[in-house]
Amino acid sequence: MDGDFRTEFVRDPAALKQHPALVLNADYRPLCYYPLSVWPWQDAIKAVFLDRVDVVAEYEQTVRSPSTEIRIPSVIVLKDYVKPQKRVAFTRFNLFLRDEFRCQYCGSRGDLTFDHVVPRARGGITSWENVVAACSRCNLRKGAKTVRQAGMSLRRPPRAPGAEELRNMGRKFPPNHLHDSWMDFLYWDAVLEA
Repeated sequence: MDGDFRTEFVRDPAALKQHPALVLNADYRPLCYYPLSVWPWQDAIKAVFLDRVDVVAEYEQTVRSPSTEIRIPSVIVLKDYVKPQKRVAFTRFNLFLRDEFRCQYCGSRGDLTFDHVVPRARGGITSWENVVAACSRCNLRKGAKTVRQAGMSLRRPPRAPGAEELRNMGRKFPPNHLHDSWMDFLYWDAVLEA
């Protein structure tokens, strides 16, 4: 194959990961804010050919086959509406998102684990209402004691978040990669400041 026909993706394999497509539901809202709903460019192109999505924006870069050259989709919209889940799964990630990736005792970020407010050794269960994000230092300090016995306090009491609440929380934590063509679709329904 002549080098002139090769795309930058062939010369630079890392570039393959630099062109994700933002996936919007049929109502033009992202399927998920955190983690942001993105697909690799290959999946986006496949969905276009299978007529499952409409292309709203494209990158300047193209990919080629022997008979076709197409621009890589940057923003795609599903043709069929996907109903958002009402129930939020109790996962480590969702717990950290609910607690804004902060220790619920000291407020620090990073090196997070989770802590049972009522320790399991004292009958505490693993649930939204009894587990909080905690840094390692605070978790070790509290140990198997109650919050009061450890002389600590919670920033806010733990509770089960609603699906919409968690989606809105995800907007506060944009991913590392936000293409300019995505901005109109990520924050169009946000409250405007006066």
